[in-house]
Amino acid sequence: MSKRKFGFEGFGINRQATYNFDRSQAPQRLYVPPSSRHGHDNYEDTDLDNIDYAENDNSKDTSADDNKDNGAGDDEIDPLDAFMQGIHEEMKAAPPPQPKEKLERYRDDEDDDPMESFLKAKKDIGLTLAADALHAGYNSDEEVYAVAKAVDAGMLEYDSDDNPVVVDKKKIEPIPALDHSSIDYESFSKDFYEEKPSISEMSEEDVAEYRKSLAIHVSGFDVPRPIKSFEDCSFSSQLMNAIAKQAYEKPTAIQCQALPIVLSGRDIIGIAKTGSGKTAAFVLPMIVHIVDQPELQKEEGPIGVICAPTRELAHQIYLEAKKFAKSHGIRVSAVYGGMSKLDQFKELKAGCEIVVATPGRLIDMLKMKALNMLKATYLVLDEADRMFDLGFEPQIRSIVGQIRPDRQTLLFSATMPRKVEKLAREVLTDPIRVTVGEVGMANEDITQVVQVLPSDAEKMPWLLEKLPGMIDDGDVLVFGSKKATVDEIESQLAQKGFKVAALHGDKDQASRMEILQKFKSSIYHVLIATDVAARGLDIKSIKSVVNFDIARDMDMHVHRIGRTGRAGDKDGIAYTLITQKESHFAGELVNSLIAAGQNVSMELMDLAMKVILHNISLNWPTKF
Repeated sequence: MSKRKFGFEGFGINRQATYNFDRSQAPQRLYVPPSSRHGHDNYEDTDLDNIDYAENDNSKDTSADDNKDNGAGDDEIDPLDAFMQGIHEEMKAAPPPQPKEKLERYRDDEDDDPMESFLKAKKDIGLTLAADALHAGYNSDEEVYAVAKAVDAGMLEYDSDDNPVVVDKKKIEPIPALDHSSIDYESFSKDFYEEKPSISEMSEEDVAEYRKSLAIHVSGFDVPRPIKSFEDCSFSSQLMNAIAKQAYEKPTAIQCQALPIVLSGRDIIGIAKTGSGKTAAFVLPMIVHIVDQPELQKEEGPIGVICAPTRELAHQIYLEAKKFAKSHGIRVSAVYGGMSKLDQFKELKAGCEIVVATPGRLIDMLKMKALNMLKATYLVLDEADRMFDLGFEPQIRSIVGQIRPDRQTLLFSATMPRKVEKLAREVLTDPIRVTVGEVGMANEDITQVVQVLPSDAEKMPWLLEKLPGMIDDGDVLVFGSKKATVDEIESQLAQKGFKVAALHGDKDQASRMEILQKFKSSIYHVLIATDVAARGLDIKSIKSVVNFDIARDMDMHVHRIGRTGRAGDKDGIAYTLITQKESHFAGELVNSLIAAGQNVSMELMDLAMKVILHNISLNWPTKF
């Protein structure tokens, strides 16, 4: 087994000639076959009809008895309900699967809608087969591929406001934690950091002043000093070239402090404003971590695992990780809903060093034995607060339980509620907490403009008047609160000749990818979106963000406007349109603007004061 060597003068990689990451037969990344181009995770695979489904004999007998006792049967007893009632007993019994009949038996229900019953039956039996696959111990890939097709359904949808919600969370059954004491893990290195003399020579006062200039606050034991340039990290020449290719001139504030901490092998809780460069702060040390370890053998891996709450953010991290991983021939796989499980299964089986995934889909792949975590030593939880908000806490704990306890764990987020921080500290070991700016505060580099309007009717004329000037400065992202609002804005702007596209939960995955790619390529200059695009969307050409409708809370507002002013760009402008009926949000906007050092207009201040006076009047005593 060859060893990938790491030295502070650079990396040296000695690979066997037969181990070629660029070989032509490698599985293509993120290929979306026509049969799997669906926008949400609950789509049905058209190949499902060609699969024979295993069925317990007891279920068959039960159905027969029911028909015998009840005559017509279908008019009184739903065979699907009978099947569902015994599904858990069938899973526990788990006899060897015996192909009997196909799903046509679920189509003859006269009481319920036939299509609804059919789709529900496909989903429930698919999940049953997934459980069978977990315990059946299949030895051939073909058998598992068949199961993969049968269970090609996901767990994330979008509500009427286009906010991601977990569907059937009970179906994403967590995996029991491994007994790590019974596993003989190989040793690995975490500490790759050697402080440069220019950093060591700084006095404690200099360090404190430098952190203050970066608005960095740290807590924890023996915190490494912040760096001033990427050269201070002793990255390899290949990785430095990749960094230069991305036009990274100097580290951002979170990178200045996080890079030496992570390269030293420490766990970290990183809290920074959106667009601060958090992704590079955990991807760059991951490359160093992976290169130092032995090359993976067949069906080994991953070494690095990155979990994100939504597929949009997972895809964004995947693209960013590939840019740096390519410099050392490191393979990156994306595992999230909206894409075929069969294709993802094949890609994971082919091997990879880094997996970027949403929690539910990663657990599905673990259950299907597409990968294991025996070699995983580097875990990243990104947008952790959002994952907990979406109810992924059991899944996160389940994934953590699959990875060796002496792993290195990184947690990054833009906000950190106390409850989430408490949960996070349970899965981290002696972490260093790094906060850049105030938690939940808007990016100070973004100029914020709040426009108070009499009613919603004035919003579209305002947008039509201001939009040409915004487009002259760069691309524009407009947020609407409802899917219908987004489609209406797109329609009206298109009629006026603007190059515009819409992005929301009703778009299938292939359409979303195509829209984002065209927006990045400046084929579209204006993107109208619901909050599905608020987190993780990283397009540096966005110079203006317009909140056509106000966000549902201040946390989402901060993430929305953070889509501009990315990675230190100080040219971003965020416009928020607020009306009298949305006055309840005025006070929070005033507080946010003051905290970010922004100007507060008299119109907004008056609107906020009206709300305060109204609340006082409601609580004012009527009798003295």
